[in-house]
Amino acid sequence: MSRTTKPHEVVERALALSRADGCVVIADEHSTANLRWAGNALTTNGVTRGRTLTVIATVDGKEGTASGVVSRSAVTAGDLEPLVRAAEAAARGAGPAEDAQPLVTGVPAAPDFTDAPAETSSAVFADFAPALGESFARAREGGRELYGFANHELVSTYLGTSTGLRLRHDQPTGTLELNAKSPDRTRSAWAGRSTRDFKDVDPAALDAELAQRLRWAERRIDLPAGRYETLLPPTAVADLLIYQLWSSAARDAAEGRTVFSKPGGGTRVGETLSELPLTLRSDPNEPGLESAPFVIAHSSGDDASVFDNGLPLSATDWVRDGKLTHLLTTRHSAGLTGLPVAPSIGNLVLDAGGERSTEEMVSGTERGLLLTCLWYIREVDPATLLLTGLTRDGVYLVENGEVVGEVNNFRFNESPVDLLSRASEAGRTERTLPREWSDWFTRAAMPALRIPDFNMSSVSQGV
Repeated sequence: MSRTTKPHEVVERALALSRADGCVVIADEHSTANLRWAGNALTTNGVTRGRTLTVIATVDGKEGTASGVVSRSAVTAGDLEPLVRAAEAAARGAGPAEDAQPLVTGVPAAPDFTDAPAETSSAVFADFAPALGESFARAREGGRELYGFANHELVSTYLGTSTGLRLRHDQPTGTLELNAKSPDRTRSAWAGRSTRDFKDVDPAALDAELAQRLRWAERRIDLPAGRYETLLPPTAVADLLIYQLWSSAARDAAEGRTVFSKPGGGTRVGETLSELPLTLRSDPNEPGLESAPFVIAHSSGDDASVFDNGLPLSATDWVRDGKLTHLLTTRHSAGLTGLPVAPSIGNLVLDAGGERSTEEMVSGTERGLLLTCLWYIREVDPATLLLTGLTRDGVYLVENGEVVGEVNNFRFNESPVDLLSRASEAGRTERTLPREWSDWFTRAAMPALRIPDFNMSSVSQGV
């Protein structure tokens, strides 16, 4: 459909075409701007625009309500009715939806529902790009090479339903990933940032951080696999706890399939997970990490339901003062488990009351490892949430409060739930970019964690 057709008009037309008992239409307007660089020079830049339309049809029957979901991009005016009919056919061809609930009602309409979508452009980099160029010059003078990319995306989501909901949310998402390498490629360091508008990103500060890490790596120390006192930086903590959140569906726990299942039946809600006063929470209104204030579900699963589209979201504590308080719960799984409704929210914050920065935690370390980040994280055992993965772009040995050199990379085997129970110190919470999950989840604020006995299960030869 032509981009001259406004998104809210597309939603209204699709709803008007619907012959189903219920209908939800989601129009996502995407715009992106990006920069890429290698060897201290910009290589590419670009701007893109796009629209994705999702139609969810619900059909009532004697045995229950069925749903059908069809999503397509680049939908033309001629494609709109076939798209609606395809969703209705999918619903009629499906059995009753297990998660069926009445479509959400009673949510006030967004005052900007009929406004044009928000869009990004290369102007978002107006201050960032010149500062990045200055960092290239400093890197060349310092004998290092910078590689990386900056991406900014604005998604305007328009949600309309046959029950009268007309909602709108604009979501800006910015990510910066910067690598510094020695000319012989034997040393590498990484830094990343999450941002809404690139006004709070300082390339010079990032370059200085990377330069220091490359200097640390000039001395190489080989260590065997084993358990080491380890400082997990905020980005690594975010990657682990995001996986924990994704694995915390209430129904799975109630059915005995996850680490949050209680032996003998039920869930572990109410149990103490950490002796530290840790609070893991999400809030759509968290300053700097704002996310959609209502459910946007393009498909159903154990932790989401298309029938919940438009359901208002509010601040939720997943863990409060070390105790498990909520699991991901749809209206359907709330009925199955007896737990309160707690849908997924688009950010994650760990508050621990710590005041020390990662650097200050290093100064208080007698002997241990300082990580840069984790990657290639995969699940080994859902019953314990045992994860495996690799360290990357720098593992450093700390002795008597100072970094004394770089050590080899490792494969690790750890459960984030178990790590929370063993953490001996948490630092100051700060916004961070989860490196492993940055394509899916960017809005996080975490402290560094001190783990007395982090399990480095084997040595890795990666850089």
